[in-house]
Amino acid sequence: MAQNTTDFIPLNVAILTVSDTRNLETDTSGQLLVDSATEAGHFLADRQLQPDDIYQIRAVVSDWIARPEVQVILITGGTGFTGRDSTPEAIIPLLDKSVDGFGELFRHLSWTEIGTSTLQSRALAGLANRTLVVCMPGSTGACRTAWTGILKEQLDSRTRPCNFVQHLASAPACGTRA
Repeated sequence: MAQNTTDFIPLNVAILTVSDTRNLETDTSGQLLVDSATEAGHFLADRQLQPDDIYQIRAVVSDWIARPEVQVILITGGTGFTGRDSTPEAIIPLLDKSVDGFGELFRHLSWTEIGTSTLQSRALAGLANRTLVVCMPGSTGACRTAWTGILKEQLDSRTRPCNFVQHLASAPACGTRA
């Protein structure tokens, strides 16, 4: 993608892992997102791990959407088709606008890695209260695909012709960098 010479604007990113089996020590997907975001120059505003429960997911994400210092929410896990996968059902009612192209592009990129299994990904993104909310599968590979193929550029204010930074609420820097 073409980049111009404007300054990089670091964003405040909150990361949620949805899992009934992982903890912070075994959460390689969440850790990949933390490392990727902070290496790119963004701040970690918060990180949590919640079980795959619609109301617990919605409570955490609602709190982050309401916090003016959180500009981006990255959610890993709970996007499949098993009985417990409920992340899309938790998040969709919270969105003001859907970013339909995120799920489409994610599945396109995943095609080369996992073939037709990509059909079972319910990855999605949208805006809520000028906060970008992104839901991706729980595998570390899927998070890497989403970060390197989409998020790294779209969370960079220098990416042209457009990026998500201009749509997000302005917030003071917070959290930590790696």
